[in-house]
Amino acid sequence: MRARALFAAALLLVTCVACGPGTVTASDPLVKRASDGKHLTIGIRFDSPGLSQRTIDGRFIGFDVDVAEYVAGKLGVDPQHITWHETTPATRESDLTSGAADLIVGTYSITDKRKQLVSFAGPYFSTGQDLLVRLKSTDITGPETLNGRRLCSVTGSTPAQMVRDKFAQAVQLVEYPRYPDCVTALLANQVDAVTTDAVILAGYAAQDPELLRVVGKPFSTERYGIGLRKGDTESQHAIDDAISDMISSGAWLKSLQANIGPSNYPLPPPPQVTER
Repeated sequence: MRARALFAAALLLVTCVACGPGTVTASDPLVKRASDGKHLTIGIRFDSPGLSQRTIDGRFIGFDVDVAEYVAGKLGVDPQHITWHETTPATRESDLTSGAADLIVGTYSITDKRKQLVSFAGPYFSTGQDLLVRLKSTDITGPETLNGRRLCSVTGSTPAQMVRDKFAQAVQLVEYPRYPDCVTALLANQVDAVTTDAVILAGYAAQDPELLRVVGKPFSTERYGIGLRKGDTESQHAIDDAISDMISSGAWLKSLQANIGPSNYPLPPPPQVTER
């Protein structure tokens, strides 16, 4: 009898935790989970200089980090109540659909294919695909000059395949899990170029300006959005409003100047926040 009573009490406690005031469930819109739970798990890259990077002492810095913290603040979550989750191009959709992350703010280009799985707010930044090469590789002037050369990108990303499909059918594609691996291979002459968005490449070039350079001829348009669970329209609109507020307040430009400016990457104008 006593064991049965204890089991019933435990079951009642679980039920009350799920339905008590101020509690949230996984099915609630993000805005409710943020305002009531006062916590968010946000997926970012840990290895993108200038955008989102984990420092040696464990801090997270960069433009994407600033955007994520600003948006979280507008949703009622203080920076100290954010859990940073490392995401990669290969895991961004699954991180959202599985609930491993509430938001993705990680150089996440808005595409029709991705919108079949997740929703996007934004865009909050625009850039274009480019090439990172060794400083002395003056004969690489664009994607069309890569036939017979080795081109590196990361697993789960699409830029390298796009180069082969549209510009250089004879290019040799090489994949690594992370962009720093590609950069290391480039410095070691194991690949001839690295491709992804120009603003990402600029951060790596800034770390080794005597050895690396960005070609500087973008050949696509990439709009970075904030990824969230598909169909959460209420939260999508709230995040759009937060991005617009960051831009109009001057915080957007201030962050860009502090984080991206030192790489000499030309700062773009603010985007039109119209994604729906």
